[in-house]
Amino acid sequence: MGHYGAYEKVTRGIRITVRPVYLEEQSEPASHHYVWAYQVRIENKGDETVQLINRYWKITDANGALQEVRGPGVVGEQPVLEPGDSYEYTSGTPLQTPSGLMHGWYEMESDAGERFQAEVPMFSLDSPYERRAVN
Repeated sequence: MGHYGAYEKVTRGIRITVRPVYLEEQSEPASHHYVWAYQVRIENKGDETVQLINRYWKITDANGALQEVRGPGVVGEQPVLEPGDSYEYTSGTPLQTPSGLMHGWYEMESDAGERFQAEVPMFSLDSPYERRAVN
């Protein structure tokens, strides 16, 4: 995947692409503080208008510690995407370990009032400080 790899998943015509980036300048490895930004692009490739209602994230650090994050919308917004529309935002997450994994879903609501989960692909948070395990 490479350091700037993109991760992608499509659910019911909703394509979600994530690009994680390690933020060297905000991280302090000596204090076990590592920070990443992740850029998310949500594209409506389907034929129904949808609105992003809620988000859910599962974040696992290198020690296996799990954080769950849930809440309304993304970056304070609940964007409506008509067919062909796309929406992008950038957010971030700190970890106490030099690597981790994230995945989750967005709860979408269709024009017809039907709710479904658009899956966010699992993506890895990697930093230059990660000690690679040699098999």
